[in-house]
Amino acid sequence: MSSMTDARPRVAEFDMRAVERQRRQRSCRTRHRERRTCAPTVSYAECSLVASSIAAVVSRSPLCFPAGTCSRAKQDCRAAATPFRHARWGNPDRVHIVVTGATGNVGTSVVEALAEDADVSSVLGLARRLPSWQVPKTRWARADIAHDPLVPHLRGANALIHLAWLFQPTHDPVTTWRSNVEGSIRVFRAAAEAGVRTIVYASSVGAYSPGPKDRPVDESWPTHGWPNAGYTREKAYLERVLDTFEHEHPDTRVVRLRPGFIFKREAAPAQRRLFAGPLIPGELVRPGLIPVVPDLPGLRFQALHSADAGQAYRLAITRDVRGAFNLAADPVIDAAQLAELLNARTVRVPTAALRAAVATAWHLHLLPASPHLFDAVLRLPIMDVTRARTELGWSPQHSSLEAIRAFLHGLHQGVGMDTPPLARDAGGRLRMREFTTGVGQRP
Repeated sequence: MSSMTDARPRVAEFDMRAVERQRRQRSCRTRHRERRTCAPTVSYAECSLVASSIAAVVSRSPLCFPAGTCSRAKQDCRAAATPFRHARWGNPDRVHIVVTGATGNVGTSVVEALAEDADVSSVLGLARRLPSWQVPKTRWARADIAHDPLVPHLRGANALIHLAWLFQPTHDPVTTWRSNVEGSIRVFRAAAEAGVRTIVYASSVGAYSPGPKDRPVDESWPTHGWPNAGYTREKAYLERVLDTFEHEHPDTRVVRLRPGFIFKREAAPAQRRLFAGPLIPGELVRPGLIPVVPDLPGLRFQALHSADAGQAYRLAITRDVRGAFNLAADPVIDAAQLAELLNARTVRVPTAALRAAVATAWHLHLLPASPHLFDAVLRLPIMDVTRARTELGWSPQHSSLEAIRAFLHGLHQGVGMDTPPLARDAGGRLRMREFTTGVGQRP
């Protein structure tokens, strides 16, 4: 199966043939002068060349034409652009994508986005626990990235989207390190051995070093994370791993997506279990029932809807881009906006006092989210998403406020999905399973 890198010579060869062929044809001004169907300053060869050049660079973008281009020229230009799309993947009828962590919050949205893409013929979703959820073009396989063989699953794949991640147990950082860091290294090595030529990795805003809250930073901001928090430490370490990987495998296209906080309605119960624990009644987290929102220095963050994140991963696969892309929707969220969403009021709270409360609850195994993650969130920079909009062609369809509203609605309704991580009753009856297995102590 031809890779995208292998397809480049054929794209160049086709381009030369197309240009030579168009040079021999009469201009559309001469051909259609009497019909007056085309602007006299735009030639047929010129508009075909423009359209072909655009198609060679951005295979899925709609073709743009100069003002006054005739209808016949537009039709022929679109026909000329078709071979570029086919050359992009080699065989357009056999585009196979592998997704690790395909049953979680982002994974389910990625699988849905890929299933709707006409250029993707099949998707293999890898997960530790198989779902009953069914999606067109998609089949499932059980695989734990920390120790199961991965090369057999990756052979024949055009691209890999690596999403698998353990947020828990926060009380056992060795377990999360072995899965998230060592497991990811196993994934990257297996992809190289299997000949996968495109890797899209789920990085995070958490990979960034502490940064400003009053101005956005682009993808060049340092990625050293916040060293005390396991999540940010692991995300930052994998940035260095990928730096080395790209140096050793220059023919592999590597894309790193760095999103803000990702929400959707169906993932709300799972996120409550992962970060809030069994003592937080999700059914009561709704407007009017929470009286106050703490107004903390540094409480400014970015969010996006999971469906928009899924589209970003799809674009990273289907467009010939490399490097890092920040992902977030407008507006930036602060305490005042959270209070407005909840019909509450803001109250200034000392950061030290709230952190002490979080630390006490975490040490007593009443709260799964660690105080170190609390520290990291208050230090996250605000990201500039210009590159994602201009180079990736990504534009979120939901605002950050809509994403949080969907999350709050999901908490109140207790909805989920037919996948083990997002199952509505994963915590057991009356959430006793969350207590008996140890809050913040199991994957």
